[in-house]
Amino acid sequence: MKLKPLLVAGSLALLILGLTLTNAQSTTQNQTIAQIVATNPDFSTLLTAVQAAGLVETLSGPGPFTVFAPTNAAFAKIPKADLDKLLADKAALTKVLTYHVVAGRVPSSQVVTLKEAKTVEGQSITIEVKDGKVILNGSSTVTAVDIQASNGIIHVIDTVLLPK
Repeated sequence: MKLKPLLVAGSLALLILGLTLTNAQSTTQNQTIAQIVATNPDFSTLLTAVQAAGLVETLSGPGPFTVFAPTNAAFAKIPKADLDKLLADKAALTKVLTYHVVAGRVPSSQVVTLKEAKTVEGQSITIEVKDGKVILNGSSTVTAVDIQASNGIIHVIDTVLLPK
């Protein structure tokens, strides 16, 4: 397998996804990751989780951070009873949320070159480019990329990542 064509295909896929964000990016660059999450209705469940875990201050801090942010639809894939239990367990919730955060600013152009990324939680997430899409841990697809924040960058995902 030739690596260069795979990287080019992955980069093009992320570029296409990124084109949909150009207007949104210009308005988010002066906001922190926490502010972007708080003002985007697609992240209302993530906001609830971040607040319950006491991580708003952290995600408002200097960073930089890269956040793989699950949407409301991603959280909706978790059975309600399981999600309610997770939201009530601060330690478990913090573990799950910090598993979505990588230290530093990692743009999509760099993500496609990685096989894995170590999270703030301590474990690594796997990264692969498959059929022009970026897949994390074999099941979560990156659906939007490079949402710039003053303290990092957000990539949107369609499935909540769960640490082992």
